[in-house]
Amino acid sequence: MDATTSGTPTIQYHNIPHQSGTAIAAASVPTFPRQVRHCFGDSSPGEFPLAANPSIVLHVLTACNLDPRDLAKLEATCSFFRRPANFTPDYELSISELAALDICKKRAIFKPMTDEECQNLKRKCGGSWKLALRFLLAGEACCRREKSQAIAGPGHSIAVTSTGVVYSFGSNTSGQLGHGTMEEEWRPQQIRSLQGIRIIQAAAGAGRTMLVSDAGRVYAFGKDSFGEAEFGVQGTKLVATPQLIESLKDIFVVQTAIGNFFTAVLSREGRVYTFSWGKDRKLGHQTEPNDVEPQPLLGALEDVPVVQIAAGYCYLLCLACQPSGMSVYSVGCGLGGKLGHGSRTDEKHPRLIEQYRLLNLQPMVVAAGAWHAAVVARDGRVCTWGWGRYGCLGHGNEECESVPKVVEALSKVKAVHVATGDYTTFVLSEDGDVYSFGCGESASLGHNTAAEGQGNRHANVLSPELVKSLKQVKEKVVQISLTNSIHWNAHTFALTESGKLYAFGAGDKGQLGVELMNNQTERINPERIDIDLE
Repeated sequence: MDATTSGTPTIQYHNIPHQSGTAIAAASVPTFPRQVRHCFGDSSPGEFPLAANPSIVLHVLTACNLDPRDLAKLEATCSFFRRPANFTPDYELSISELAALDICKKRAIFKPMTDEECQNLKRKCGGSWKLALRFLLAGEACCRREKSQAIAGPGHSIAVTSTGVVYSFGSNTSGQLGHGTMEEEWRPQQIRSLQGIRIIQAAAGAGRTMLVSDAGRVYAFGKDSFGEAEFGVQGTKLVATPQLIESLKDIFVVQTAIGNFFTAVLSREGRVYTFSWGKDRKLGHQTEPNDVEPQPLLGALEDVPVVQIAAGYCYLLCLACQPSGMSVYSVGCGLGGKLGHGSRTDEKHPRLIEQYRLLNLQPMVVAAGAWHAAVVARDGRVCTWGWGRYGCLGHGNEECESVPKVVEALSKVKAVHVATGDYTTFVLSEDGDVYSFGCGESASLGHNTAAEGQGNRHANVLSPELVKSLKQVKEKVVQISLTNSIHWNAHTFALTESGKLYAFGAGDKGQLGVELMNNQTERINPERIDIDLE
């Protein structure tokens, strides 16, 4: 691209020599170069002026679904992309901004927004459609919106197909499978009452399940409690089929997260709401433990769009999208240093984790385990912090880290995703390799390929190790999910590119989706579940 002259910018193309069939057959016949044709006045041969038909340029940029960074680079390279394009709907917008807007309009959660809602989103993202596009794309990447997914809950499991059909299996003592009964299911069963409703995201907690539809509606079943459900203090009412949460009907929700003592939801505009964190203002607002009204998360994130939320034991992480870049905020209980601020003190309002600026790192995915947390950066680095018991931080020891620390053992791996559980961590690389470390209980780390009686199948792993058992699947893994609860034996799901789902770890309640034989309680190696999520 010619950006050196002040005249009309141009795109260069090559002159291709033409040879006839006769010339190919007889080398003695001379060949002649094809003459270049151009019809744009003073334009030099071989040049196509961008300004000749800017609508074509806009179409190309939109059709290519360029990344916001690429659109910004075009503006920095050539003034043509910075000048007002004089197109509808806003004649002052540049070609790059119009392309970003057009790509935004292709996103599923953007399509139903009113003009006023779209403008509010743009304003909240920094006044640029490129920044709004970055916000939308980041949310899709973090949560696999509009894609298949599997959730390894505490004793039960949820699987969502790419078309939004939901299957559940495992423990069902509270009706958390949504089938209208309290009976365990050892094989995936479709939730029939959701027919006609497309689900885009799921969350599983102890004794309860929450689902988000493409219309922004939230359905819940199991223990009828937004607060602490694990100890049986609340949630005495059991709901065995999906019920619409009426208090969220005026909020278009795109993600939900179930933590201990609370539940959080994320709106389409990037606003965070929470339920039931009790009377002591742990989240900056005072509620009753069984409060079912959503409360907006106050403080630093009131006017900052959030793209992903992750809930752990009494704390919440928020991945925020700001004009200066991506950042992580934390709020709640600081025990073990899991808030990442260099101390173990609680935070009643969301507080920015400053360490990422010092590390020159752009967080892109965040995961909250029971007592530790992890982040994947744009450049593929992985950071962990919090309580390091059993080696779940991957630093080769069991020490706590109160600020995010880069996992040096993964320095040669470009990570794209991370999942955390109760003292366990899984990292997914760009090429589909999976690494895990932490507590080896229940064989949920995937390293136990030895036969019965050979070695310690439950050994803890202090540094990241390649999960060789998943290499035998011979297919790229695109998602990992593992149990995140301190009261249940853990199991793990690996979802492949073609929609095949594999499970290993504890399966005593049927949560693996396969029936165990001969008094077995767990699976050592990944086993395919009879369900196709694509």
